[in-house]
Amino acid sequence: MTVRARATAARRRAGLVLGAVATLAAVTACGNGGSGGGQGGFQPVPQTGGKIVVWVDSTRLPAAQAYQKQHPAVQLDIVTYDGDANGSNYLQTKVGLFNRTRSGWPDVVFSSQNNEATWAVQAGFTAPLDKGQVPAATLNGWTAGANDPCTVDGTLYCLRNDLAQTVLWYNASLMRSWGYQVPKTWEDYQALGQRVAAEHPGYLVGAAGDSFAPEIYLWAGKCGANEITGPKKVKVDTTSPACTRMAALLDTLVRNKTMSTGSVFSSDFAKNAADKILMLPGPSWFGGSVFQESLKTPAGQIAAAPLPQWAGDPAPSVGNVGGGTWLLSAHSANLKDATDFLTWVTTSDEYQGKTAPGYPAYGPAAKTWLAKQASGGYYANDVTGPLQAAAPQVWRGWGYGQFSQEAIWAATVTPGLTAGKPIVSMLPEWQTAITDYAQSNGYEVSR
Repeated sequence: MTVRARATAARRRAGLVLGAVATLAAVTACGNGGSGGGQGGFQPVPQTGGKIVVWVDSTRLPAAQAYQKQHPAVQLDIVTYDGDANGSNYLQTKVGLFNRTRSGWPDVVFSSQNNEATWAVQAGFTAPLDKGQVPAATLNGWTAGANDPCTVDGTLYCLRNDLAQTVLWYNASLMRSWGYQVPKTWEDYQALGQRVAAEHPGYLVGAAGDSFAPEIYLWAGKCGANEITGPKKVKVDTTSPACTRMAALLDTLVRNKTMSTGSVFSSDFAKNAADKILMLPGPSWFGGSVFQESLKTPAGQIAAAPLPQWAGDPAPSVGNVGGGTWLLSAHSANLKDATDFLTWVTTSDEYQGKTAPGYPAYGPAAKTWLAKQASGGYYANDVTGPLQAAAPQVWRGWGYGQFSQEAIWAATVTPGLTAGKPIVSMLPEWQTAITDYAQSNGYEVSR
């Protein structure tokens, strides 16, 4: 995704109150028990062959075109759509129409959302992939936990395209010249933020003004705000110690002005903070999209380190901001070619390893992608280690439901944060808002 697209997405997500989740964590049993083989009863339609219809967004268009070039014998009809960006629900709406008319379904679809399986299985749209369509040896290549959002009642219904695991981005040049050590714990991170406030006022150690801020900080801190526990069941507890201590950390750094309350995509941030960033926790795509493209940070300055962890926590955890999924239609009359396309587009080094913009969810392709980043000459260190280590550490206690956590945060917490209210004081309000929106989407909420 380009910087312009990400900026637009960030702004539009802030105005949403319902829709598909654009972020993410892990859930292994979020299905709705509808048709489509949840009990292993998938029955393909008659396989008559012919062309396959592939829906992609503009960012994935080159992938489809590359496949067509390499496979000229396959009849491919490539259709571009919005990729369900910003939770547009375009795919779900169109599938509902196709279900009524009993025609029109695409064979393969890319979605920028990670929660499509929560409705697509119930709608009978997406075919199971681990019942003979894709070999187990291939499926085993995905990063641990990457396909959790695609798994419904133990069956895999989509494939993750890319990951957006969080790490600690930092300015290696400033760290070195100021004699600071990269923090390994959240306690040290806060202490360094307090030193920066006193010794280098105006410099930043983070940003909390975007709607995805909870996915960077609270998700990584194991705040149980969004744990999907079963079909249409969610556990919400935003006032637990895990939530309050991370919120308190953010409040401390907001007060001393080392934590920005603006959006990293705003023109003000680019103008006033581009050369004032010491540290910036964020997803894997921050390196290219934020620092290199948006903020125009010169080469040789930005480095990546493991995200800090709470002292004494034996299980490292990180958050996730983004990603995407590929779905195979249960209505495809050419499953052979459709599955071949699906497999190629998610595993191929030619695309995922060499040209894809995001960190590939498929492990072997991720190695190629990381090697490309390391050889590009932009980063001050080899980002391979931190990004690779963080990929399987995305905390699985934050789920993908049919309601947008980013939209809820933007509507509930962001206005108060802008007005100077402590995040800790707004956690109960956040709890109520999540509960209300979850229930409005048919979820049973527990605490």
